[in-house]
Amino acid sequence: MLNYTIYENPNATDWVTFVHGAGGSSTIWYKQLRAFRTHYNILLLDLRGHGNSKTALKDAFDKRYTFQSIANDILVVLDHLKIENSHFIGISLGTIIIRQLAEMHPNRVKSMIMGGAIMKLNIRSQILMRVGIIFKSLVPYLWLYKFFAFIIMPNKNHKESRLLFIREAKKLYQKEFVRWFKLTAEINPLLRFFRQVELKIPTHYVMGEEDYMFLPSVRKVVEAHGFSSLCVVPNCGHVVNVEQPDFFNKETIKFLSGV
Repeated sequence: MLNYTIYENPNATDWVTFVHGAGGSSTIWYKQLRAFRTHYNILLLDLRGHGNSKTALKDAFDKRYTFQSIANDILVVLDHLKIENSHFIGISLGTIIIRQLAEMHPNRVKSMIMGGAIMKLNIRSQILMRVGIIFKSLVPYLWLYKFFAFIIMPNKNHKESRLLFIREAKKLYQKEFVRWFKLTAEINPLLRFFRQVELKIPTHYVMGEEDYMFLPSVRKVVEAHGFSSLCVVPNCGHVVNVEQPDFFNKETIKFLSGV
């Protein structure tokens, strides 16, 4: 089972589950804990191979992960804790995993908050993926990860987010990084499906105005989907919960209170 941490609020009935992105861990949500603990029960997760979640023996020889299998890891924890349903908050790749879980089990997802959401890979990001595919087994994965981090989070005010993700990525093994990177092989058709098919689940996108790689496609999705809304965070890049935590906390709690 995934490593998890819960914070129970005796006065709350709703749960909020936080899902980090590739190379991160549950520690990236430390700026959210105080604000959310006063309103909700909280579940923090380390995805497989990340943070304190060691790769399970059954997965150790699995050369290919899928978004379905990773989403199912979360479902196992929810079942173990007897959490019938939860609000979900994700960042970056974590937003894809949340959407996948909602596709599989919509009754378990009360709402989705998508921070730095990935809904389409633009030309630059597709080139990055191809570069990664070529070099993923030839160079230390941390070199690639640092390169990607600088491309996605290039500005001076993105430095804290960049360094945080690089620090967490150091805990990964090379083989684990390669397994996660191979997920990119299925990402394009999956994102195309997500853009075309809307779930009737309240969905709120929180995007930095400097998230140039992913914000344009999210704008188009929100325009086309009736259950979706968008908040653009000023002076902010990809990792909105770290760069503008007060804004992010206030905006997301406001959204959840109205669900």
